[in-house]
Amino acid sequence: MFDSPLSASPYEVLGVAPTADDDELRRVYRLRLRESHPDTGGDSAVFIRVQRAWELIGSPEQRAAFDRSRGSDTEWDAWRSPSPRRDTRPRPTSYGEPGVRRRARYEELVREWADVADPYAPSVVRAAPRELRRLLAEALAEEGTADAVSGLGMGFTLWHGVPVDEGQLDHIVLGPSGLYGVTSADFGGVVGFRGGEITGPSLGHRAPVTTLLAQIRAVAKAARVRFSGALVVLPDDDLSMPVTPLGRVRDLPVAVVRRSVLPTMLRSGMPGARVIGGNELFDIRTRLKQSIRL
Repeated sequence: MFDSPLSASPYEVLGVAPTADDDELRRVYRLRLRESHPDTGGDSAVFIRVQRAWELIGSPEQRAAFDRSRGSDTEWDAWRSPSPRRDTRPRPTSYGEPGVRRRARYEELVREWADVADPYAPSVVRAAPRELRRLLAEALAEEGTADAVSGLGMGFTLWHGVPVDEGQLDHIVLGPSGLYGVTSADFGGVVGFRGGEITGPSLGHRAPVTTLLAQIRAVAKAARVRFSGALVVLPDDDLSMPVTPLGRVRDLPVAVVRRSVLPTMLRSGMPGARVIGGNELFDIRTRLKQSIRL
């Protein structure tokens, strides 16, 4: 929850200064808990974040441990490029390298912004402009989704970082349950939904669902294939529900899902999605392999 480059700290979630004493911290926590409780008209996602913030800094021991970790340049190794893992389980066929373009751009821009030895040091990441932190957050989101789907099994084929005119389609997943276009996102906080789109104060003018559907259309046209569904994947802590269906948008079912439930959905099939099997599965795989250039 708080290890995203875009995440607010527990102090920021509670709305209290890091120098506040324990009594003030407890008073503000209780106030925020009442304000955000769903039974009193609050937002359940905010309520969860308030609770988890308290879990990190609620006691003097927890607070001291958190404060030490925030001052350490070795604590957040998860921000660095992931190391290859040995895994002998049957895995899906996979093409492309998730996160590589955004990481390269992040490193380039960070070194233009400041003369730094390590662009992934927490002190550097936290001080960087938000647009740079957003690049790193998006790279981490891509890598997290790729890791989540890496255990789907041999019946699936994956493409990561597929170039399109609209940027890149983060992931394409083909399997017996359908053909899915998937975007990985991390907005650093609570999101909402309106009119088939994701909303929230951290999104600005971005429209992730609209962008994803445009990317899917570009791939579908080039490969002459029909997609079964569109999925936006977010960190678990940023969604109050495991799956939020957004209905059919431009005749394609769309849902926003927690990263941890993505593999289960892809195995069982997205509600309302067109199932693919037999010769059609083979034909779609062939068309995508011929048209996608990574």
